[in-house]
This record gives sequence, structure tokens and C-alpha cells, in this order.
Amino acid sequence: MDTEYVRLNVTLPKDLVESLKNVAGSRSRSRFIAESIKEYIRQKNKADLDKQLEEGYRATAKENVALAREFEEIDLEGWDEY
Repeated sequence: MDTEYVRLNVTLPKDLVESLKNVAGSRSRSRFIAESIKEYIRQKNKADLDKQLEEGYRATAKENVALAREFEEIDLEGWDEY
């Protein structure tokens, strides 16, 4: 896998840079930052998808209930009475 790299110049708070040095070490900061950004993007994409799914479920809730009621009698056929 050939990955092309781009050099960036970013400005961070001094205390955050110190924490980064403590966690990642001075030689692996770029890798740590890249992995952190990837994870953040993965979590954000998942949250966005979860929100879209929830909106879809809410939008079709009434239709789903109506379909369930329509087939309720057929669904219950063959079940023993309790």
C-alpha cells in the first residue's frame, strides 16, 4: 500500500503538545495524530449514519405500525392461546 504524505503546519496549544509528547513520544507524533484523526472521522461517520437511520425509522414509523396491524391476524395464526 503506497500512501502519499503531505506536510502540514498546524498550531496547537502548548499544553496539548506536551501531552502529545508524553503519549506518543517525539518521533511518532505524526503517526499518532494521523491515527487520531482517522478514528475521529470513523466515529463521526458512524454517528452521522446512526442519525440518518434514526430519522428514517422515525419517518416510516406510522407506516410500519400500519403494516404490522394489517398482518397481525395472519402473524398470530397457528399460535396457541395462552
